[in-house]
Amino acid sequence: MEHFDYLIVGSGLFGATFAHQATKAGKRCLVIDKRAHLGGNVYCENIEGINVHKYGAHIFHTSNKKVWDFVNSIVEFNRYTNSPVANYKGKLYNLPFNMNTFFEMWGVKTPEEAAAKIEEQKKEAVAAMEAAGVKEPRNLEEQALLLIGKDIYEALIKGYTEKQWGRSCKDLPAFIIKRLPVRFVFDNNYFNDKYQGIPEGGYNKLVEGLLKGVETRTNEDFFAKRDYYESIATKIVYTGAIDEFYNYKFGKLEYRTVNFETEIIDKPNYQGCAVVNYTEREVPYTRIIEHKHFEMFGNCVYDVPKTVISKEFSTEWTEGMEPYYPVNNDRNNLLAQKYRELAQNEKNVIFGGRLAEYKYYDMAPIIEQVLNITDF
Repeated sequence: MEHFDYLIVGSGLFGATFAHQATKAGKRCLVIDKRAHLGGNVYCENIEGINVHKYGAHIFHTSNKKVWDFVNSIVEFNRYTNSPVANYKGKLYNLPFNMNTFFEMWGVKTPEEAAAKIEEQKKEAVAAMEAAGVKEPRNLEEQALLLIGKDIYEALIKGYTEKQWGRSCKDLPAFIIKRLPVRFVFDNNYFNDKYQGIPEGGYNKLVEGLLKGVETRTNEDFFAKRDYYESIATKIVYTGAIDEFYNYKFGKLEYRTVNFETEIIDKPNYQGCAVVNYTEREVPYTRIIEHKHFEMFGNCVYDVPKTVISKEFSTEWTEGMEPYYPVNNDRNNLLAQKYRELAQNEKNVIFGGRLAEYKYYDMAPIIEQVLNITDF
């Protein structure tokens, strides 16, 4: 019978990076994935010569030079800078909240004027909480009003957030928005990280490089052949849903998911940037992604005569859908902790990634996590 040092369930960034590092250490790995392709949610589909992010926009960003050098050793990354725009009732605002946003919102031209306007509205929020006998923000709405004031909250946060989570901002925990970026400079760069970009040629190039020399099998469901797969490896690296691994022993965890409407547009430039958020509640989708802007810059977008856009619709997850975002309420947090306690007792199983840990991750921290593993 064939035998592997590691069976890796899932070929997303955690699984692919683990396989790469273990293979470099001389271990024999097998990577399986239930989908028809490798790469998990970073998989790209080429349409009209454009790399389309099939499972939503993925923008790599990090301040960790070790991580940045590592991914660039696999494939060179371009200089894409994330500068999204918010559309509220037809008016455009730069994100994150910065002097361009404040000028569009209030006509203020100096940092002092902007800070004074925000402070004025924050005082209104504090007075309202004091009148209600509340000392600390009880929910996302109260937290946002304390951070940025009512004008920006109502135009650029409230509707988008309620579409994203399918719940009123008054029913969402305050911590979701505690690190809201507010800048008193004219800077539309969304991230504060030192490095950011997209793999040249798309994320498939990164995954192909990570899995070079590694045996892979697609359309393989671990749970359909669990006994077999557990018998052919010394250790398992599991990146799927942690509750499914334990056959939903304590119950099922909940997620939000995203549906995409992708279309080819017969023009070279649809919206002028990669990401436009639609922040009013009445617009059913949360944002529109124009994929070519991730890899084509300036007038180069006109070299490809068509463009591809994806409208994103956030919805509640049900069986058969792709789980995206953990729902961090009391019920799910307690349930996830029970499963994590079971996982800690596993001697021959490594759990990693957003589904196996029931935690939302950006890409760079996932890779950093694997690079810090030395037990190969």
